[in-house]
Amino acid sequence: MLRKREIDGIRIAGWTSGERWRDGLRHLVFIHGSGGDHTHWAYQLDDLKKDFNVLAVDLPGHGQSAGKGERSVEAYVEWIRGILAAFEVEKPILVGHSLGAAISLSFAIRYGDLSSGIVPVGGGAVMWVNPTILAGLLEDPRPIIEMAARLSLARGNRERFEKVLASGFARANPVVMQGDFSACNDLNLTAEVKKIAIPTLVVCGTEDRMMPPEHSRFLKDNIPGARMALIDNAGHLVMMEDPETFNRHIREFAGSL
Repeated sequence: MLRKREIDGIRIAGWTSGERWRDGLRHLVFIHGSGGDHTHWAYQLDDLKKDFNVLAVDLPGHGQSAGKGERSVEAYVEWIRGILAAFEVEKPILVGHSLGAAISLSFAIRYGDLSSGIVPVGGGAVMWVNPTILAGLLEDPRPIIEMAARLSLARGNRERFEKVLASGFARANPVVMQGDFSACNDLNLTAEVKKIAIPTLVVCGTEDRMMPPEHSRFLKDNIPGARMALIDNAGHLVMMEDPETFNRHIREFAGSL
């Protein structure tokens, strides 16, 4: 169900697995990527709610949340800190995709004691964005959105997901989406990821063209104790493209903590 909380005067929406958190269950908090919203986790929410307390957030300016979005990962980290407090979530596993991966990594560096683990999906210590994309989202967003949808998917999954993904991106505010991509482009955690001291599972599709697997390998090799799951025949939207394998890795990681 979709619930809302007011944070600093802004109504923030989040999909939750129930009206109340169930005692004795670990919390999973899902953070979407640039121009996305909580629906990008649709294949996780109904499945994983059986075993976890689940919150999938709409960042400010996205989905059903008010606000104007942000232009830095650091600012989004502060929103996540406020969202956890507002929704009364304690020590969750943060599962973040793309921009959400950057947020989860930065959160672990800054507020690691507030989380029990992180799962950066399709992310990296640096996440450079082509300048053509940054300019195009403000000048003529439609071809950029169509390109982003196509490149986010493994070739074999485009027929199933490309139109739906492009339609979702088209509903996003292009200025907010451009701010998201700018936040990714400005990210550089190369030296800082070594400071992450909580359990980490790095996930990436083998056919991810937006953030190729070498970015995930760098995280695995530089975050102390990190594990890595490469999922075959999946691209940047790995959690949609192979939800069964993705969800299995989430369950195994959570069960190991």
